[in-house]
Amino acid sequence: MIFRQLFDPESSTYTYLLADPLSRQAALIDPVLEQTERDLTLVKELELTLAYVLETHVHADHVTGAGQLRERTGCQVVASTRGASCANVHVRHGELLQLGGLCIVALATPGHTDDSLSYLVEEHLFTGDALLVRGTGRTDFQNGDAGQLYDSITQVLFTLPDEVWVHPGHDYKGRMVTTIGEEKRFNPRLAGKDRASFIQLMSELNLPPPKKLGIAVPANRACGLNAPPPQA
Repeated sequence: MIFRQLFDPESSTYTYLLADPLSRQAALIDPVLEQTERDLTLVKELELTLAYVLETHVHADHVTGAGQLRERTGCQVVASTRGASCANVHVRHGELLQLGGLCIVALATPGHTDDSLSYLVEEHLFTGDALLVRGTGRTDFQNGDAGQLYDSITQVLFTLPDEVWVHPGHDYKGRMVTTIGEEKRFNPRLAGKDRASFIQLMSELNLPPPKKLGIAVPANRACGLNAPPPQA
């Protein structure tokens, strides 16, 4: 599998490029609007054809590049059945997408938002904001639910083999990757915590709202195509 991890410094968002080396079909996971040219340049340099943009959820901290990438490449946008209506393909838990010789498994992992998905490709798991490196996504807006997130992580993600690589949607401390086994043992929000303890912990975070919340959520429901122009 061809694999690249890309980073947007403003939102600390990871975008992932994966592709089948034989068919040269590619997918981008969670692209950021301002990084569209970077992403298209990489696709061209590696002589790939962009088949899919995979959204893990309707983001609140950045505007997606999905709509612009679709207009420029003809790719299909994939989201949860609870996700943005602008997507071409809406997938449910356990549904498969074929990317050349690669099989992408959609896993419903709601809790951060009600439409959150993770994607499993071979031994690589792309968790969006559900499971982070030594953390989890917040649950205090966009129909978030701490109990639901605990269930998604412990009953879906933590049932995967310990060796599976976990690629998060964000990191704010420069960490790039982890594993299922590491997060079971060392994630301070989860290791040794029962469901009630996790719910209480999440209720006490008192985090400020994302700076782009009012712009990003409506824009991302339209695949980023109605985003206001950037401030000069």
